[in-house]
Amino acid sequence: MFCIKCGANNPNEAVYCLKCGNQFEREEETRVAARNVSVVETKGSPIFSITPTLKFVKLGYLLAIIGAFLLVALMSIFLPSISSIIAILVGLVLLLIPAFYHFRQKLVRYTLTDTMIEIDKGIISRSTQNIPLRRIQDVTVSSTFLQRILGFGDIVVDNASETGSKVTLDNIDSPRKYADILLKQMRQLDRI
Repeated sequence: MFCIKCGANNPNEAVYCLKCGNQFEREEETRVAARNVSVVETKGSPIFSITPTLKFVKLGYLLAIIGAFLLVALMSIFLPSISSIIAILVGLVLLLIPAFYHFRQKLVRYTLTDTMIEIDKGIISRSTQNIPLRRIQDVTVSSTFLQRILGFGDIVVDNASETGSKVTLDNIDSPRKYADILLKQMRQLDRI
């Protein structure tokens, strides 16, 4: 740093000029004013991400395989004029039925983040529904007798939207566990 009075070179941390004793004025620090930005709820980090159960799809595959074997056997016994390759191809067509339902189940995903529930559906035309946790009024676990035996059920979320709608997370394995996680996250968000 140079003295403005005598031009002598001084160290940067000097308060007085070493040659003439002139007192250096402190430089004003540049301050950046922070803008007041409103808090916007962001997507947040995922807590869980689940899809509907595949228990019925697996059962469908098993039944389709059994049906394909029976169909090939019956076709070879009662229609011996038809080639065995054609009978096998017809049997394999039965596997397309559970494959369709498997594909359809995989197109639905329920994700809980820090601030919202996200419901994604579709592959080509995709729709995403976001339900902020602050707007949820009630979480209910609903299971029929068969669902309880097989260990899955529905989670019904009652949200405070303009339409007052309920959103159902269908056919979830261990629904009570995920409902408890959702309620816990809602309580944590209320404390903030």
